[in-house]
Amino acid sequence: MKELFEIISQPWPWYVAGFIIALVMFTLLYLGNTFGISSNLRTVCSIFGAGKNCEFFDFNWRAQTWNLIFAGGMMIGGFIAAQWLTPDSSVQISDETIAELQSLGIENPGENIVPEQLFSWESLLTLKGFVMLIVGGFLVGFGTRYAGGCTSGHAISGLSDLQLPSLIAVIGFFIGGLFITYLVLPLLLTL
Repeated sequence: MKELFEIISQPWPWYVAGFIIALVMFTLLYLGNTFGISSNLRTVCSIFGAGKNCEFFDFNWRAQTWNLIFAGGMMIGGFIAAQWLTPDSSVQISDETIAELQSLGIENPGENIVPEQLFSWESLLTLKGFVMLIVGGFLVGFGTRYAGGCTSGHAISGLSDLQLPSLIAVIGFFIGGLFITYLVLPLLLTL
């Protein structure tokens, strides 16, 4: 049993995980479905009656039940992996990255998946935390709606379906990510 735990607690090779993702995508395309996590928010809003007030939420949400189950499975799988399959919560990052993050004021970078001083309830009450969590969350939500989908929907499903808007969106995600990482984040971390 211990050997099995050691095997499944290690990251899967890219060729195994990539094959499984491709298999899921081909199956979804064959069945006429598209993958995207952000569409679950639309489905949940529709379930709770938002379609009575907004045309965007007025659709047959029952056709998207499979996506809600998929999102639930992701949460359950993430919980299982974090609780029982992750022997160490530290993240392996290079010494150069650790030094750069420490120069920006991040204490103990790599100790946890996310820096506790940025992503915690205590940090929410600071200007830095408010901007990063609330304003950043709003911008992600707005961008997801404006782009017609999230990164997973466009990068995995849209590109698999050879959709030009998804290619444009993915290029925009990368440009935006680079801009934020190299220009905006250092400014936010010095607040």
